Amino acid sequence: MSHPALGLPPLDPTAGLPGAAARLTAARQRIGARALEVALALDPTIPEHNDETGMRLLLRDTEILIGEVADAIATGSVAAIHSWAEQASVIYRRRRVPMDNVIALCEGVREAIQAVLAPSERAAADLPIDTAIERFHWQRRIAGDARKRNRILQFIYKGA
Repeated sequence: MSHPALGLPPLDPTAGLPGAAARLTAARQRIGARALEVALALDPTIPEHNDETGMRLLLRDTEILIGEVADAIATGSVAAIHSWAEQASVIYRRRRVPMDNVIALCEGVREAIQAVLAPSERAAADLPIDTAIERFHWQRRIAGDARKRNRILQFIYKGA
């Protein structure tokens, strides 16, 4: 990602598809609700890991993810969403949200934005979503993820 303090120019918000990004940003709330519904259909364990407040936070985070995808579409660069996914994974880990649930949210966003974007614009949206999913997969491997662990290995490591 370019950084003005390093002498690099900022990303051009008209380099990609600014019209598609504007439509995504305008329909962010509606797309976010639909994306959460799709994610719940893909991964029915999401409500087990989150209470009502957690589900509201996931809805809010889905809208933020849609904003990041819109920025990536407008600039034609995935650098910002790559950085966002790295930083967001720490927050999800602190809230004990499994990375698999976050990946399901990303897939829900991919499904929900099809209603807003033209078929020719969907490829531009798939690249930032794939970048975020790749980063969340990478963060999933780190110990401390709130996913179900193997009980036998857990017993062996505890030593009793």
